[in-house]
Amino acid sequence: MDSLGEWSWPGRAAEAVESLPLPPSWVPALPPRLEPAAVGVGASGSSLSRPTRPSPRLVAATALLSAIVSLAALIALRGPVSLERLVGLRSSAQPITVAPGAQAAAPAAPLPTLVAGSQDAAGSSIDTATYDSAALGATGTFHVYIPPGFASTSRHYPVLYLLHGNDQPATAFLQIGLQEQLDRLIARHAISPLIAVMIQGGPGANNWRNRYERYVLEAQQLVDRILPTVATRGERAIAGDSMGGYGAMNIALGHPQRFGVVESWLGFFDGLDGELRSARQTIERQGLHAYVYGGASDRIANPSENAPFAARLRAAGASAHSAVYAGGHTMETLQAHLTHMLLFAGRALAESAASKPAAMIATRRAGAGAAG
Repeated sequence: MDSLGEWSWPGRAAEAVESLPLPPSWVPALPPRLEPAAVGVGASGSSLSRPTRPSPRLVAATALLSAIVSLAALIALRGPVSLERLVGLRSSAQPITVAPGAQAAAPAAPLPTLVAGSQDAAGSSIDTATYDSAALGATGTFHVYIPPGFASTSRHYPVLYLLHGNDQPATAFLQIGLQEQLDRLIARHAISPLIAVMIQGGPGANNWRNRYERYVLEAQQLVDRILPTVATRGERAIAGDSMGGYGAMNIALGHPQRFGVVESWLGFFDGLDGELRSARQTIERQGLHAYVYGGASDRIANPSENAPFAARLRAAGASAHSAVYAGGHTMETLQAHLTHMLLFAGRALAESAASKPAAMIATRRAGAGAAG
C-alpha cells in the first residue's frame, strides 16, 4: 500500500491524536453463527482518490430537474404518485391504501436472498445479496458480515453500514481485515456481536448522494427485513472512508432518524453545514455518537477539517471525537486504525442499547405527567 507522498496543509499545527474514550462497563453475550458463506475479495488500489465534485447549487438543480422529469413520466404512465413511490422507498409498517374501485398496486419485488459462501475459522461468514434496486434503477449489491454463532441463537443484532471510497469495491473493507478484526473483538468481548453491511456503490464520483443516497436507505430497509436486526436508530451505525466518509456523514445528518452512530475515515465535509443545522433538533433530543479522523500527510482530504467539524457536531449536541493520525490518504492508514474505529462503533452501539430502557421509562413518565 503505497503512500501518496509527504505533504502538509499550510499553517497546520503539530498533529495531536485524541484518545479514544474508555468503554462502558458492559459484558456482551456470546456471538451466534450462520450457514457457511463466501464472497470473493476484489482488487483495489492502495491509495484513495477524492472525486471532483460539482457545486452544491448545480447538484441541487440537477437533482430537482431529474425528479421533475421522473415524476412527470410516472404520472403520465400511472397517474398521481406519492414521493415514497417516486424514490422507491416505503416502510413495511405503512401498507398501501387503495381507493374503492381502484386497482391495487403491483406486488413488491422479491426480497434479496443472501448467497452463502466461505466461513472462516472463527465461524463468521461473508454473504452477498444482489437485487433489482428501485433507487438505482439497476442492480444493487451488498456484502454482509455474519458474526460467529448466528444460526444457534434467536437474538437480534445492531448493524454497522460501510461505504467505500472512490472507485473501490465494497470488499475493500475485507482487504484491510474487517472480518478478522470483528472476529477478534467479538471473541474478546471487546464489542458485542454485530452485523456489518458493505454496500457496493457505483463507479466514479457518486459521492453517495442523490440516487446513491436513496440506495443506501433502500439497502438499510432491506437488511432490516431479511436479517434479525435491532431496527432502531440507536443501534444503527454508518461509516466510510474517503468519499464514503463524506457519504456516511451526509446520510447520517441528512436522515438523522436513521443512524445514531457515524464515523468518517479520511473523509471530508464540504457543504454539510446545512444538513447539520437541519439535524440539530434530532441530535439534541436523541444524541449522536461521531468519530472523524484524518491523515497527517493526506493531500486529498484536508486533515485540519476534522477537529472543527467535530466541534460543530458537539455544539449541536453530539458526542463527537476527532483525531489526526500519521499517514496519508491510503488503505494502509485505514488498516492501521480499523481496530479503533470498530471499537468506537461497537461501544457506541452498546451504550445506546444500554440506555434505551432508561430513555423509554423517562418518555413514559413524561407522557403520564402530561396526561395528568
